[in-house]
Amino acid sequence: RRLKKDVSRGIYMSGSATLVRALLADALIDEFHLCMYPFIRGSGPRLFVDGAPSSKWSLAVSETYDNGVLYLKYVTT
Repeated sequence: RRLKKDVSRGIYMSGSATLVRALLADALIDEFHLCMYPFIRGSGPRLFVDGAPSSKWSLAVSETYDNGVLYLKYVTT
């Protein structure tokens, strides 16, 4: 919480679902920037797990790339 308060611009983090879950649990995330790839895995670790605290998000930006990847930006509401 202190780091978020002291930093004048955003903090960017990439690639750690475990850290994202911990930050979500403490309500320390304001935005999600997600790239969704057209691939179905079917099993394995999930970013949003059952039993996690609920929160509301709004889609702020979406872009579709030629290779089928979707860029999605969600912000807290």
